Amino acid sequence: MTISIQQDALIRREAARTAAPALERRDVTTELGPVTVRVQQGMQPTSSEATVYLHGAAGSWTTFSPLLSKVPDVDRVLIDLPGWGESTAGVRPEDLSAETMGRAVVGILDSLGYRRWNLVGHSLGGFLTLHLAAKWPDRVASVAAISATTFAVAEAARGPLRSLSGVPALVGMLLAMRSMAALGASGSALIRATGTTPLMGLVLSPLFADPSAVPRQVIRGLASDARPASFAAAVRAAADYDFGLWRAIRCPVLATRGDSDVFTPASDLSRLVGLVPHAWLETIPHCGHFANIEQPAFLQRLLDGPRTA
Repeated sequence: MTISIQQDALIRREAARTAAPALERRDVTTELGPVTVRVQQGMQPTSSEATVYLHGAAGSWTTFSPLLSKVPDVDRVLIDLPGWGESTAGVRPEDLSAETMGRAVVGILDSLGYRRWNLVGHSLGGFLTLHLAAKWPDRVASVAAISATTFAVAEAARGPLRSLSGVPALVGMLLAMRSMAALGASGSALIRATGTTPLMGLVLSPLFADPSAVPRQVIRGLASDARPASFAAAVRAAADYDFGLWRAIRCPVLATRGDSDVFTPASDLSRLVGLVPHAWLETIPHCGHFANIEQPAFLQRLLDGPRTA
């Protein structure tokens, strides 16, 4: 088939129109310290609404990379939470809590001019999206909590040995991170060094339904992003959290977990839907804890679907 010059020009223009724009880096000062943010412009650049991505305690904004290939309707905002990624300078782990991190996120979005938010959070980020929706209900339009770490994590933080039989992988990760945090900078360096070896793939294998299909660069990235002290602090914060606050959530909430998820048991989602008024559940097949890595197309369809319970 021969393509004319005019058809070729149309194809190129359409490709340029549908290609996602580059991420712009912003640095924002918060009460916890300077925070690094990436912004991807949407098709409505003057909108005061944004889709905000909050990563988990074992990652950074980069774990959402598989979801960023298409042009968004409104701006995407990807935050390296205080204590993780490129937002570690000056952050004291003992200051990290749902309340302080929530205020930091709100301050960032206010400084960038976004008044209304669709929140997408993974793991710890999912927990934080629910906190934001409860405390700032007039600002949050919707929540997608991807394998949010909630009740099981709180119980494991309060009594790791009691939780060992129910969520052994979670307890193992918690104890390992606490041990690495006690080593300070040496603990983080040890994890990064291990990330370059096959051993790290074995250590992280419980997080994935099919560990052999996870690219090596993903494993290395997770090891590089490990922040043991921040991880341990986030788990401590969950231990004392008042989950009853979530009864105040007014927006629709999509809550997902992978069918092989060892960090977010099915019982967590059942408890969540009983607590949050407008929540509905989705179990993602052939998936562990990282749907944004293992099943990004399936997850994107859920995110693109109707935001109603």
